[in-house]
Amino acid sequence: MEAAKANVNIKIDPDVKEMASQLLARMGLDQTTAINMFYRQIIAERRLPFQPAVALSLDEQIVAAALRRNPKRVTLPSDENGNVIIDKEKHPDIYNWAVNG
Repeated sequence: MEAAKANVNIKIDPDVKEMASQLLARMGLDQTTAINMFYRQIIAERRLPFQPAVALSLDEQIVAAALRRNPKRVTLPSDENGNVIIDKEKHPDIYNWAVNG
């Protein structure tokens, strides 16, 4: 005798449902089986089987991109008044930024 089954009703974006259905079909799974597997994994791990994370703000994304880029650090000389001296030949990018903004 088969155990009683419970229904799960969810609302999901139709495009998400369609894309997931197509991918699941390529894996040989239907949506019911995939959701059943998901729930069983939650039970087995006693947590979600992935780590939800807060999306970064635009400012945080810019900082993260700059850190990944790891720009070369340059020490520039200064005159007696504290004004930076930029050699156009040695540092054309910095010179261009200083002059043109």
